[in-house]
Amino acid sequence: MKKILVVIAGVICATAIAVHADDATPKKHGKKMTDEQKQVMKDMLEKYDTNKDGKLDKEEKAKISAEDKEKMQKAGLGGGHKKKDASQ
Repeated sequence: MKKILVVIAGVICATAIAVHADDATPKKHGKKMTDEQKQVMKDMLEKYDTNKDGKLDKEEKAKISAEDKEKMQKAGLGGGHKKKDASQ
């Protein structure tokens, strides 16, 4: 009887650990990009990704023109992530 209880307790613990591990896995943003957003990102990468690594680093992002930043914002990309100034 004790062996059965130990086995059941082990199965319950293993299941709980597996479920918790799945919940703890970081997930990407829940929203998928629209066709417009994909096109804008493709255009920005072609234009500003100088090292051709498929993403924009700090230096590359700093070179984005105001017109292109506005284009990205209108498409719903890259907005709202600015840090507030600590003095405010």
